[in-house]
Amino acid sequence: MGIRRDFLSNGKVNRFDGSKLPTKAETLKDVDDIKIHAEVGKSVNSGSFHGETIYANIVTRLRTAGCVFAEDEARLLISAARTPADLAVMVERREAGLPLEHVIGWAEFCGLRIEVDPGVFVPRRRTEFLVRQAATLARPGAVVVDLCCGSGAVGTALAAAIERIELYAADIDLAAVRCARRNITAAGGHVYEGDLYEPLPSSLQGHVDLLIANAPYVPTKAIGLLPSEARNHEARVALDGGADGLDVQRRVAAEAPLWLVPGGHLLVETSERQASKTVEIFARNGLITQLSSYDELDATVVIGTKPAL
Repeated sequence: MGIRRDFLSNGKVNRFDGSKLPTKAETLKDVDDIKIHAEVGKSVNSGSFHGETIYANIVTRLRTAGCVFAEDEARLLISAARTPADLAVMVERREAGLPLEHVIGWAEFCGLRIEVDPGVFVPRRRTEFLVRQAATLARPGAVVVDLCCGSGAVGTALAAAIERIELYAADIDLAAVRCARRNITAAGGHVYEGDLYEPLPSSLQGHVDLLIANAPYVPTKAIGLLPSEARNHEARVALDGGADGLDVQRRVAAEAPLWLVPGGHLLVETSERQASKTVEIFARNGLITQLSSYDELDATVVIGTKPAL
């Protein structure tokens, strides 16, 4: 069970606010502060335990469960727990294989804390490259649409990076929509439930400057090869892109020219292996295409621009 390295930032810094992750000493103080009187998950007399022992016990349990960054995860779990009962449940859920982000209720993304509910797609660090590419193309006051928005991480990050954008987001999964509404509404945006463009206000047609779609692009037969944290705990609709992984991208690209302003941009994340096909899909729908990649994050983005009049 391997927590994503990017989320923990190697266990040193919480990049959502630039602060350091709790040190071991700070973690032990947290243990004492919430007055844990028993070993997590066991009924043991408080006299035989103190903060350091409890912390070590949690680390051992997480490591046994396969958590690569067990020490860092233990610190985050202890810091997030409000009561001993909370901590016991959180450790048990993590041991059972739930993603750490689902257990503590948030994910770090583009320097922000994004709320993430159980079952909702956890934003990946590679998608920060999609945000960066979009931010270079947007202007203050731009009309931005975040399709397949999931938790709303991409739209929320863009709202933080670009002044006064008019932000709309949509997702077909109700759990994701509920989560996105907390993140995106706080950023001044609007979230709709439905299939791709269907729930968006029709008044947006021909007026969208920036259309971002982090659509699912895993081929159906490859879903079983995903890490268990994704395969078992994230919505299938957020992962499965059809036989070749590009079904949703085809639908997004086909309607994009109807919604974009002349000179507007469509951006999607894809894989290096699929990128050439995504470029072809964009071109077939009249978009001027550009491919961008960033090896450090294993990130690939295809940008399509609607020709100016």
